[in-house]
Amino acid sequence: MIRGLHWFIVFALLTLTSPAAIAAPAEKASKPKPSDYDLYKPLIDSIDQVQRNYIAEVDRRELIESAIRGMLSSLDPYSTYISPEELQRFRDGVESEFGGIGVQIDADAGQLKILSPIHGTPAYRADLVAGDRILEIDGKSTDGLPIDEAVELLKGEEGTSVTLVIVHPGEDAARKVTITREKIHIDTVLGDGRKPDGSWDYTFKPREDIGYVRLVAFSRDTAGELRRVLTQLKKEKMRGLIIDLRFNPGGLLAAAIETSDLFISKGRIVSAEGRNSPERVWNAHEEGAFEDIPMVVLVNRYSASSSEIVAACLQDHRRAVVVGERTWGKGSVQNLIELADGRGALKLTTAGYRRPNGKNIHRFPNAKDNDEWGVTPDEGYRITLDGREMLELIRDRRNRDILHPPATEVEKPTFADRQLQAAVKYLTAEAE
Repeated sequence: MIRGLHWFIVFALLTLTSPAAIAAPAEKASKPKPSDYDLYKPLIDSIDQVQRNYIAEVDRRELIESAIRGMLSSLDPYSTYISPEELQRFRDGVESEFGGIGVQIDADAGQLKILSPIHGTPAYRADLVAGDRILEIDGKSTDGLPIDEAVELLKGEEGTSVTLVIVHPGEDAARKVTITREKIHIDTVLGDGRKPDGSWDYTFKPREDIGYVRLVAFSRDTAGELRRVLTQLKKEKMRGLIIDLRFNPGGLLAAAIETSDLFISKGRIVSAEGRNSPERVWNAHEEGAFEDIPMVVLVNRYSASSSEIVAACLQDHRRAVVVGERTWGKGSVQNLIELADGRGALKLTTAGYRRPNGKNIHRFPNAKDNDEWGVTPDEGYRITLDGREMLELIRDRRNRDILHPPATEVEKPTFADRQLQAAVKYLTAEAE
C-alpha cells in the first residue's frame, strides 16, 4: 500500500508540472528545489521498512506517533505530542476537575497507599484516611499495580461506583467499601495548614494578621478561588499577605493574568508575541484590586511559567517584594492544537512573553547566569536553600497538606523555613 502511494504521488506531481518545464532541455534546467514529497519520502520509506522488516511486529500508529514526538523534541522541551489516550488526562489537569472519589495515592514498598483524602470528597465522607492500604480496586489486586493504572481505575463517570478493599493504619483486618464517584475539584489555592475540620487555614501562625496563600498551579478556577480567600482575609483585618509560588510549575496564561489583575488596577501585566502572531498586551483593570495590602511573593528555582508572570508583574509594579531564589525561566507560551479526527494534539510553543518592563523571562539554551531571564528576588531578599533544606521544606509542606484522622497526633515540624521567615519579618515591619 505504501509503494502504491509513492507511485500515485509521483504521478500527481508529474501531472501538475507545467508543459514548459517538461519541454525545457535538461542541460539548461536549473537545479529543482526538493518538493514536499522528496522531503517526506525518507520518512515514509523508514516506516515501511520498519513495519515490514523489524524483528518484531510494530503497530504503524505507534511508529507515526514516535516520529511526531521525535520531530517536536528537536524544537524545545515544551513542545510535545499528546496521544488521544493522554488528551483527556491533560484536560483534567488544566481544568483541575475529573470524575473520581477524591484521594491522593502513592506507592510504598510495592503497596498502594492513600497519601491523603481530599477534603469534602466521597473518599473523605467514607472515612478513608492517610496511610490506608488499598488491596483491591473492583476486584483487581493492587500488588505491583502502577500508580497511573490505579488512578485510571479509581477515576470514572460521575454517579458510578467503585469498590475498594482497604486496611486502616495499625489494623490487620481488611474491609470492603463501595464509594460513588463525583466530580472532584482539585484545590490550587492552599493555606499554611489545616483547621480542625480539615479545611485550609489561610492565616500564618502565630501572626494571624498575616495571610498565607500557596498557589500550586494556575487552573481555570485559581483566580476566582483566590479572590474568595482574599475577600475573607480582608474581613478578618489582614495586615499583610504572603503569596507562595515555590514549586509552582505554571498553568494557564489566562489564570496568571487574572491573578495579577487582583493586585494592580492599571498598567501592563504581560505581553506576548510570536512568529505567526502580532504582539498582544494584557493590561490591568481598575475594578476589584486588592491594592492596599503589603505583599511578599515567595519564589524558588522551580517556580516557572505562569508563576513567573505573576511574580514579575507584581515586582515591576512595586506591588510586592519578591523573596527566595531566581526562578526557572520559562517564558514561552504553548497552544493546544488538536489534530484531525481526534488523533491526539500538539502542545506547541507559539509565542514568548515579556514582563511589564519589557525584559525577557525565558531562559534560552546556553543562557548564562548574567543574562536576562527568570525573576530575580529583590535586593537583600535573595535567599537560597541548599539541598538538605529544600528536601526538608518539601517534607514539611507535604505533612501540612495531608488530611490526618481527627484523633491522630501530628508531629510538629522543626524545620526553619528561612525564606518564609524573611517574608514574615518584612511584613511585620510594614505593619508596625
